[in-house]
Amino acid sequence: MTLTVPGHELLYSGKVRGLYVPSDPRTGERDDTRLLLVASDRISAYDHVLRTPVPDKGAILTRMSLWWFDQLADLVPHHVVSTDVPDEVRGRAVYVRRLTMLPVECVARAYLTGGGLAEYAATGTVSGVRLPEGLVDGSRLPEPVFTPSTKAPQGEHDQPISLDRVRDLVGPALAERVRDLTVAILARGDEIASGRGILIADTKVEFGVDPADLPPPGPDGRTDWRAVDPDRAEVRLADEVLTPDSSRFWRARDWEPGRPQTSYDKQVLRDWLTSPASGWDRASDTPPPALPPDVVDLTRSRYVEAYEALTGQTFHPTA
Repeated sequence: MTLTVPGHELLYSGKVRGLYVPSDPRTGERDDTRLLLVASDRISAYDHVLRTPVPDKGAILTRMSLWWFDQLADLVPHHVVSTDVPDEVRGRAVYVRRLTMLPVECVARAYLTGGGLAEYAATGTVSGVRLPEGLVDGSRLPEPVFTPSTKAPQGEHDQPISLDRVRDLVGPALAERVRDLTVAILARGDEIASGRGILIADTKVEFGVDPADLPPPGPDGRTDWRAVDPDRAEVRLADEVLTPDSSRFWRARDWEPGRPQTSYDKQVLRDWLTSPASGWDRASDTPPPALPPDVVDLTRSRYVEAYEALTGQTFHPTA
């Protein structure tokens, strides 16, 4: 169901977020310099939006991102303009700058797991980066590694790519800027979180640039990212950052390489979906089943626990 926000036009409805263009209340004209970013309680897994929402998820992720933007402010500017939003979406929405987003998913890993582990087992590398021998599921890497991927259309799978491919897409200077920023964000995040009982195994971040700082689009309407100088066009952190939806969060006291870790993120429901209890075949074309109440409750409680551990604040649902 699409949410209607008075005085705003729906621009885009994604897996779990909606983007709205605000109008000037005096003139009714569109304000094309900013957007209203609304986080829903929908949750996705394995490129499917699940039919069962997780209560308060949108509010938890919005507040967590705002907290992290403050922690990272000296590393990278962000896109948030204001948290003074309409009552219909209060607590789970922010006004943000309207940016042109880079055509790359920027991922960094501090620990080996998931798709990175599978690639390492087959080749000894992750996204073309050679790793030490003898690593297992949950091993801490010597230093965070940049492991970007394609930005696939909704319903399709992102594919791992090398740094060289990122250079082809956006030019060497911009590729190295977003690599350095992505690794720095994960390193700072893991340093802060580990002191509060959480390990951040990996994370995905997105970056954008103010359209006014970009060259005119080509005949096909696309941005020539290779022509962008990151020293002149400011790269901003956008969307969300270091949340259980965009990162793997592990309970630090339970960390033990060589086995699955206690997770604060969507792994709770991923595990159920791939278990015999769900009856779902991930390789099939059928959508996942509805989540049972105990899986929903456990997922929500893990999100709340992570928020409270990181921020030191008690989570109170928005009335």
